[in-house]
Amino acid sequence: MTVTKIEPVTKTRFRVYIDEQFAFVLYNGELSRYHIAVDSELDEEDYNEIFRDIIVKRVKARALHLLSDMGRTEAQLRSKLEQGGYTEEAVEEAVRYVKSFGYLNDREYARSFIEGRKNRKSRRELYAALCRKGIGRDEAEEALEEYYDGDASRTAIEALIRKKRFDAETADYVQTQKMAGYLLRKGFGYDEIRRALKMSEQ
Repeated sequence: MTVTKIEPVTKTRFRVYIDEQFAFVLYNGELSRYHIAVDSELDEEDYNEIFRDIIVKRVKARALHLLSDMGRTEAQLRSKLEQGGYTEEAVEEAVRYVKSFGYLNDREYARSFIEGRKNRKSRRELYAALCRKGIGRDEAEEALEEYYDGDASRTAIEALIRKKRFDAETADYVQTQKMAGYLLRKGFGYDEIRRALKMSEQ
């Protein structure tokens, strides 16, 4: 294996390319320890040692830190680790590691996400947000079936009505239509909006 390129990430960290492929990010001292320089040869034993004893330990620690900082989906964690300069193979090791301790669970993340927002978001908004965060469509749908019901939807509409200081008893037609349009754009169904705003069925 030939080191074909070394490029700085910071003053002390460097991206190392082996046989034209990105391999890992190492610190200055690690480059010196393994005598890594452009055009130098790296044997398989040293490569495996670097990956096992440096990169995998580092990416596991980084994954734990990211998850202790805030809850994340598997897709979010993978993306964050890849942005940090870890290869797909290293990221896979980290994901497997944190999953083994139950620290990464998309189903639990979806449940917590819904529970924390269901009283102010429509089902459609929550579904879209979960998908953006990397939760699978089926998994998002199942979580919403379990944790988001009609009561949550009514509570969310009422919260938004209060936030907008809308009074269905005193509002005129224009104000009511404006509020209805706002709630429709938020993803609520017409029938539940009509009941909440006390609109006629015409």
